[in-house]
Amino acid sequence: MYSSEIIGSGMFVPPQVITNHDLEKIMETSHDWIVQRSGIEERRWVDVETATSDLAQKACAFAIENAGIDKSEIDCILVATMSPDHDFPGVGCFLQPKLGLTKIPTIDIRQQCTGFLYAMSIANSFIRSGEYKTILLVGAEIHSKGLDKTSRGRDVSVLFGDGAGAIIMRRTENNDPKKDSFFISSHLFTEGAGAKDLWAPAPGSAMGNERITHENMNNNLHYAFMNGKKVFANAVRRMCEALTLALDKNNFKLEEIDLFLFHQANLRINEMIAQEMKIPESKVFNTIQKYGNTTAGTIPIGMAEAVKTGKLKKGMLVASAAFGSGYSWGSSIYRW
Repeated sequence: MYSSEIIGSGMFVPPQVITNHDLEKIMETSHDWIVQRSGIEERRWVDVETATSDLAQKACAFAIENAGIDKSEIDCILVATMSPDHDFPGVGCFLQPKLGLTKIPTIDIRQQCTGFLYAMSIANSFIRSGEYKTILLVGAEIHSKGLDKTSRGRDVSVLFGDGAGAIIMRRTENNDPKKDSFFISSHLFTEGAGAKDLWAPAPGSAMGNERITHENMNNNLHYAFMNGKKVFANAVRRMCEALTLALDKNNFKLEEIDLFLFHQANLRINEMIAQEMKIPESKVFNTIQKYGNTTAGTIPIGMAEAVKTGKLKKGMLVASAAFGSGYSWGSSIYRW
């Protein structure tokens, strides 16, 4: 049976930097309050004309270049996002022509903060089965256009940024997890009972006779709601469980992992996971300080940034974990 390996990565964030001090001007908050609770110092927001597929296209172009392949070699596109260009069709349909590609399948994945881990698992399964040989994966989000940028929405709005990250996964015959570069395993979970702890109720088919109503909008039901304490506690617990499972299933010891690339929801979550699992600070790579929470984009942005800064090198054993709305969570282990 085939295996899959990651052969290239890329990222793109919009040039507009929004600092905590900028947010102080439009809502009742402070730089110190935001940093203390989340670790975030700044994030990137797009301009009016930019769509999610635009960010995705730029990140994908960098990943293709980094992989050293011709774009014609790509035979499937997976897009993880919760902020599509339009309700339908999916972002992949708009991304494909922007990349100059045609006919190959595109699949949008809606698992929010865990979306990219789901995408990696799906790509790996496609490649292992022989269905596809070279798959382009991208996690892309534009949150800034859907935030309540008032004091009423500050607890959520200060956390999120815009950005995209992408990788290329390709068929390989590597299969020795102790030395070969390949995607080793993924472990995915959902607990729908927690769905309303982090969600946006509207628009939706469950909201009455109409998906969108003035009443829903007037009641701010189109903005995200988060039960912060409950989400925080579950994120720490579930990500620790998923990481432990990944290590146990593959007979790895924690000290064998060279780098941990976690979802970037809150720096305090990642610090607590490292503390509970006794992971050295030097082995955890965080980007949330600069980019905020870009949901499905955080892990691939982290990959590309880690490569660029020299923290992630060929042959390194990497573990990733994420938790988000749904609840959905998971982990993966791969040798870069």
